[in-house]
Amino acid sequence: MAEVLDFPRVSLEHTIAPRSLAEYLAMPDGAPYYEFINGIAHFMPSPSTLHQRLSRRLTHRMDRFVEQYRLGEVFAAPLDVYFSDEEYYQPDILFVSHERKSIIQERIHGAPDLIVEILSPSNAYKDLIHKKRMYEEFRVREYWIIDPLEKSVEILFNTENGFQIASKAYAKGVVQSQVLQGFAVNVEQLFAE
Repeated sequence: MAEVLDFPRVSLEHTIAPRSLAEYLAMPDGAPYYEFINGIAHFMPSPSTLHQRLSRRLTHRMDRFVEQYRLGEVFAAPLDVYFSDEEYYQPDILFVSHERKSIIQERIHGAPDLIVEILSPSNAYKDLIHKKRMYEEFRVREYWIIDPLEKSVEILFNTENGFQIASKAYAKGVVQSQVLQGFAVNVEQLFAE
């Protein structure tokens, strides 16, 4: 006779996407995670192992650099960043300088100095179009876009004329941050198997 597994029942009230900031904040901590774009909740599926590997490597390197020079704090997803009542996201990695530490509360309220997004099939369009525009408008100083398929890293720096490419590399080479002066990443090592 086959063994019957009894899985715990999931409450439907937590599987329905929140319709407002208040509903979102009333949800219990943990999954499922959402981002709000134009006030509409977008479910965030769990990342792939490659995504997690890239995030872990870069977070670890960036955090060591920031701690060594006492520049501020580095955070990794999931952590909400609130730009407005209709725009709040969970960037993969973010840095907040000591000068902007007032935005660090239970969640982040305002534009971090630096945001990293690792593209995946479910989020590439949002990260490359809408969120990029919002990061620019809300004055995120530096935006890193990591593309695992292309093995590329592009760093955009926010100027008075909007985002400009500050550094980029495909498969090989080194990218350098403008916000974290002296912090550089070897792209080949970042994507190493």
